[in-house]
Amino acid sequence: MTATHRAVARMEIETMPLISADSHVEEPPGLWVENLHESAKAALPLEMSASSESQSAFALRISAADASKLTEDELEGMRHRQRTASLGTTSVEARYQIMREDGIAGECIYPTAGLYLWNIEDPEVGKSCARIYNDWILDTLEARSPRFRCAGLVPTWNVRDAMDEVLRIVERGLAAVMLPLVGTPPYNHRDWEPLWSLIEDTGRPIVMHQGSGHDMLFYRGRGAAVANLLATQSMAPRTAALLATSGVLANHPGLHFVFVETNAGWLAWLMSTLDHYNAAFKQNPGWVRPMLPEPPSFYVKRQLHATFQNDEVAIGNIAKTGSDPLLWGSDYPHTEGTYPHSRKVVSVLCAGLEPAETAAIVCDTAVRLFDFESSVLTDPV
Repeated sequence: MTATHRAVARMEIETMPLISADSHVEEPPGLWVENLHESAKAALPLEMSASSESQSAFALRISAADASKLTEDELEGMRHRQRTASLGTTSVEARYQIMREDGIAGECIYPTAGLYLWNIEDPEVGKSCARIYNDWILDTLEARSPRFRCAGLVPTWNVRDAMDEVLRIVERGLAAVMLPLVGTPPYNHRDWEPLWSLIEDTGRPIVMHQGSGHDMLFYRGRGAAVANLLATQSMAPRTAALLATSGVLANHPGLHFVFVETNAGWLAWLMSTLDHYNAAFKQNPGWVRPMLPEPPSFYVKRQLHATFQNDEVAIGNIAKTGSDPLLWGSDYPHTEGTYPHSRKVVSVLCAGLEPAETAAIVCDTAVRLFDFESSVLTDPV
C-alpha cells in the first residue's frame, strides 16, 4: 500500500461507522435477589446476590478484608459509585453520550454479573435468573433503541429448557442467544443437536463470552492474574475445535458463533493446527470421526468469529483467516476497553488494511450477524 493509499485509508477509517461487537451493561444491585422467591436466593453465586441496600463486600465487588478497613461513609460512597456505574450503562441517554464521545454508532451488549449465571447449580433458579435478565435487558435497552442489540441468556441445565428460552428470546426480539463458553456436557455431545437445529432456524448468532461456564481461577500466587486471563481465553480455541471437528458446523451451516472478549489471534493457529492433525490422523483408520467434506479451517472461517479490542496478531493473520471472523469491540465500560479512544485505536490497528477489510471488522460483519437497522449506520447518534 502506497503512502497515498494509506492516507486515503486513514480518512475512510475516521469517517467509517463503528459497531462495537463487545459492550456491556452493569446490572443494578438487586436485579436477581429482588425478583426471586426467598427460597431461591441462597442458590445465587456471590456475583449475582447483591440487593439494592446490601451492605456486603460482595455487593461492592471488593474483598471482605478490604471492606473491613473502610468506614461506613466510605462504604456508602462505594455503594453510590456502584449505583452510578449501573446508571451509566442502563440509561439510553448516558450510553448515547458515551457513543458520541467514542465515535460508536451501535453496540452489541452483554451482561456483566449475568456471566456467572452458569455457576448456579439449581436448574430452576438458573432458568428463573435467565428470564429475569432477558426481560430486564429487553425493557432497559433493546426495545428502546435500534442502536442496542442485546443477547439473551440461555439456561443450559437441560436442552428442553434451553430451547424454550431460545424461542422466548426470539419472540421478544432480542438479537442473539448467549451460551456458556464451556458446555456441560461438551458441545460435541449429541444432546445439543436439537438446540443447534433450533437456533439455526432462528437465524440468531450464538455468543459465548470468555470466562462463562467454568471457574476462571486456574492459578494463584505470583503472576496469576495475567496467567489466569490467558488460560480463560484458551477455552475459546478448545470449544471452537470441538464445534469444527465434531460436525456441528458442517451439519448446521447457518449457525454462527461469536466468541466474545477472547481476542482473535488464536484463529489462525486453530485453523492451521486442526487442518494439519486432521490430515495426519486420517492416515490411521478410525481416528478421525466424523470424516468431514472439508478441512476444519473451512468451517472455522465460514462460521466462527471472535471479538477483540486491540489485537495486532489477529490483524496480521488476515491472509490466513480472512476478515469476516474478526469483530472489533470497545468492551465499554470495562477498564481494559478502548473508551474513550476507540476511533484512534481502530485507526492505528487497521491502518494497513484495505477499506473493505476494515469495514468488515469494525462494522459490516456485526451489522449482518446482529441484524442492525441501516439507519444506525447513516443517522447521527
